[in-house]
Amino acid sequence: MRIAFIGDIVGRPGREMVKKYLLKIKKEHGIDFVIANYENASHGFGLTAQNANELFSYGINCMTGGNHSWDKKEVIPLFKTHEILRPHNYPEEVNGTGCKVYEISGEKLAVLNLMGHYGMPYTDNAFKCAKTSVTSLQNDGIKNIFIDFHAEATSEKRGMMMLLQGHVSAIIGTHTHVSTDDFQIANGTAYLTDIGLSGCRDNVIGVDSKVPLRNFLTGLKEHFDIPKSCKKILQIAIMDFTDGICSQAFKLKYFDNEKVVRNEAWLEE
Repeated sequence: MRIAFIGDIVGRPGREMVKKYLLKIKKEHGIDFVIANYENASHGFGLTAQNANELFSYGINCMTGGNHSWDKKEVIPLFKTHEILRPHNYPEEVNGTGCKVYEISGEKLAVLNLMGHYGMPYTDNAFKCAKTSVTSLQNDGIKNIFIDFHAEATSEKRGMMMLLQGHVSAIIGTHTHVSTDDFQIANGTAYLTDIGLSGCRDNVIGVDSKVPLRNFLTGLKEHFDIPKSCKKILQIAIMDFTDGICSQAFKLKYFDNEKVVRNEAWLEE
């Protein structure tokens, strides 16, 4: 199966890039299933029902979340009606789930959403949750397992790779909005510390730079805003899974000036 992942769709600019390019990408590259992170999709904070329906209409099959999953309270009933996840290591009492299994062309794919600890809200241990969840999935005969690890610390993301390489098909990081240059396949597991945002690319992590700069200069915090006009980017990882092993992976960057950049994941010998 060939799956694709889009991380951190930020506001209207990110949604516009998904609308413009996703169906074209799916057709050109023969993608079977698309996962995307929604936690910043509605003006940078959370997800509204309207934006959820909008993004699914563009060809997304499943959406993962993070620390902003709860910013729009209308998301709560969507956990029951839409293919929307939240980090699985939130306590069991929290609405929704962070793990779902899908059937694609006769094969099963598990999507697991986890959240790190540094700088994040209080949750159960992500690493223990990962081990328990992966073992349970494997006991159910599920080999193809994709993880969106939503974390601030690169060390946590790399640690998750060291814990699970050879046991899952892919681990891709989200949350920092800044793409990293370490896409690789090791022991059959595709890994990328952070895929980077889809949205505005000419500011500070997708938001208008005025507020972050005032914060850096004065220490005073204000509400972040998404620019109404900006230069935009769509970042998408494409991976081939067979019997739980990732055999090929590459990342595409689509710019709003029609430029496309492709980066191949290297095979760790």
